[in-house]
Amino acid sequence: MNLRIKCTLGFILFALMFPLSALRSTPELTLDDLKKLEIICFVPSYLPEGLRLQRIDITFDGLHEEFDDMKHPLPLYSVIYSNDPRRGATFSIESAREGIGDRNIMVDEENAEETEIQTPLGPMYLIYKPKGKSGRKAEIITNWVSDANMNAEKAKGEGGHPILGRFHGFSATGITVAEFTKIAQSLHPIRPGAAATKNAASAATLKIHPRVFNMIGCWISDSESPVVTEINLDAVERNGNEFNQDGVTQDGEWMTCPVPDTNGFMRYRPK
Repeated sequence: MNLRIKCTLGFILFALMFPLSALRSTPELTLDDLKKLEIICFVPSYLPEGLRLQRIDITFDGLHEEFDDMKHPLPLYSVIYSNDPRRGATFSIESAREGIGDRNIMVDEENAEETEIQTPLGPMYLIYKPKGKSGRKAEIITNWVSDANMNAEKAKGEGGHPILGRFHGFSATGITVAEFTKIAQSLHPIRPGAAATKNAASAATLKIHPRVFNMIGCWISDSESPVVTEINLDAVERNGNEFNQDGVTQDGEWMTCPVPDTNGFMRYRPK
C-alpha cells in the first residue's frame, strides 16, 4: 500500500449539524430529505417487485449537557418499503446513535434460524423464521451495522460520543432470504458525498510510524519540499529496524515515538 502526499499532511474530519426540528414523516418527507442530512443514510438500489417507499421518519436524538453540544441536534432516520398489505411484504431501515442492544433476536427462537451474509457494509448476521433457506419468511432481522463515520469516531478513542456516526439495522417480512440478501447487497449511501466520508474513515484508522515524516520534508537550510511524495507503507511495516515499534504509542489523536539518542520525541495526528 502506498501513501501519496501532496502539499499538506494529515486528514480533515469535520461535522456540520442541522437546526432542531420536531419529528417529520411522510407524506411530507421524501428521499431527497435524507440527502440533506450530514449523517450517512442507506437506501437500496434493488427491491423485489411490488415493494414501494411507504414512509420516512427523521427524528433527533436527545441531547445531554455533559456530553453534547446543545446547539447541534443529532438526526436519526428510518425508512419503510412495503407492498400490498395482503401479502405483508416489507423492508425497513432504522438507525441509532448509541445505547444499542442486541437487535437480531426473536422471542420464538426455537422456530428461528441464523445465517451470515456478505454485503458492501460488511458481514450481516441474520435471524429469521420459520426455519429453512427457501420460502417467504415471517420475519428477518439483522444485527446493527456501524457506518464509516461511526468507525472513524470510534478510532479516536474510547469514551467519546458519536456525532455523525450511526448504527443501522435492517428488517423484513414476507420475503425470502435470497431476496433480503439481494436488497442488502444493493444498499448504498443516498448522498454521493458520503463516499468521501468513508475515505476519511479509512484515513482516520491508518496508523503511520511518525518517523516516516522525516523522509518528506527538506533540510532547514533548503526550501524545496516535499522531497518524497509517495511512501511504500508495506515496506515501512516490514522494515522493523528503521521503523521499529518500540515506544510508539497513541495518545488520543496523536501518534508518538521517541527520538533515539535524545530526550525528545516525534508525533503527528490526523487534522
